[in-house]
Amino acid sequence: MTIVLDAMGSDQRPYPEVQAAVTASNLYTENILLVGDEKTLREKLNLTSGDHSRVKIIHAPEALDMSDHIVEARSKKQNTMRVGMELVKNGEADAFVTAGNTGMAMYFAKKVFGDIEGVIRPCLCGIFPVKDGYAVLLDIGANAECRPEFLFQFAVMGKIYAETMLGVDNPRIGLLSNGEEEGKGNDLVRNTFPLLKNSKLNFIGNVEGKEFFGGHADVVVTDGFTGNVLLKSTEAVAKLIIDLLKEELMSSFRTKMGALLAKPAFGKIKQILDPSEIGAAPLLGIDAPVFVGHGRSDAKALISAIRGAEQSVDNQLLAKLRQAISENIQQE
Repeated sequence: MTIVLDAMGSDQRPYPEVQAAVTASNLYTENILLVGDEKTLREKLNLTSGDHSRVKIIHAPEALDMSDHIVEARSKKQNTMRVGMELVKNGEADAFVTAGNTGMAMYFAKKVFGDIEGVIRPCLCGIFPVKDGYAVLLDIGANAECRPEFLFQFAVMGKIYAETMLGVDNPRIGLLSNGEEEGKGNDLVRNTFPLLKNSKLNFIGNVEGKEFFGGHADVVVTDGFTGNVLLKSTEAVAKLIIDLLKEELMSSFRTKMGALLAKPAFGKIKQILDPSEIGAAPLLGIDAPVFVGHGRSDAKALISAIRGAEQSVDNQLLAKLRQAISENIQQE
């Protein structure tokens, strides 16, 4: 399998990407196409330890910045996102991974690959640690403004993702709201509720934040603005908890001894709460495997992203999404 990695996506580009390419190619025996300025990447690659034989550099002279919008992006015709995605489109690679500008990833993915037939709007799918496992939340940032039919399709795609990637049978679908009762929420929530209720999905109704993290639902849908705020707030709270625990546990000899005894448990909690364990979110609805990570991604996060992309191809996620969307259109 061959995975394309945008070498100029993260805030610290290209250092995390080069390290991730080498490590992932050794761990998963995948071929990595590292897309960016060839001279720069060759220098960094030569300074990186490990077997480089499965890493190939693809030259792309231009890079997109986090502040770039469509006007700037269009002027950079040989940017790493477009060049990398074209490799997948042409059959030279199986999936594309970037830690770059989310809006531009969506723009170029739609331009290069297009949407799965029948998809109204693609979305970013996030995986969150919850009680007794993980849950899927979508959208987490691709669509700040949504209509009810968007959220309905997010639920269909989230169901397929939970079944295919998390192994959940008949996933429970929830609608994020400020109250459990039918009729609660804003206009978007109230108008989406009947679409989900009258569908063949395993819809359990509105869920609040406490039910989401309590593991009451396997898939929760919301608009991209709300989902992104929830994502970043969750990451910040998780980091705060870890930092406070570390500070308090190191505050005295007694707490240090207790921390030593509890080290395995704390290590497990830290691993569960670490966003880099997931690495990137799939852009569901695009007619190709596209994964978008956070700009702050380090090598560990990008390695996880590459692993996720590889698993999605192995599990035929794209084919299953196409089938689910097609069946949904026929039912309508």
